[in-house]
Amino acid sequence: MAQQRGHIELTRDAFEEIAQDAYDALPDDFHDTIDNVYIVVEDYPSEETQKKMRVSREGLLGLYEGVPLTQRGTWYGSTPVLPDRITLYQKNIEAVCRDEDELELRIMEVLFHELGHYFGMDEKQVRAAMKKFM
Repeated sequence: MAQQRGHIELTRDAFEEIAQDAYDALPDDFHDTIDNVYIVVEDYPSEETQKKMRVSREGLLGLYEGVPLTQRGTWYGSTPVLPDRITLYQKNIEAVCRDEDELELRIMEVLFHELGHYFGMDEKQVRAAMKKFM
């Protein structure tokens, strides 16, 4: 692990391991409800994502893309459906963390936040739920 430019940098494997640990630490009722979701780690958002979200390359820590549970009707799954996607942007998360403890907490916060969107919560609801569980 190297410290540069005032933030922490991990290998992709080490970052993904922390993300997996954060996912595993979520309450059981989350795990029992999550279906057809793919969690990935990328360095930064693509140019397409930056334009779509109207943010800079450093402007996103995570992103949920898909059909929230609250919007899935009886039609959902009647034909093949691509998995929903949660992306964690490693370099952006690392850039806001001073040490590994802070990084672990931030990964959990970002993952929890994006899962909130998967469950159909808006920003205000996600933040209220995070206060309860974190």
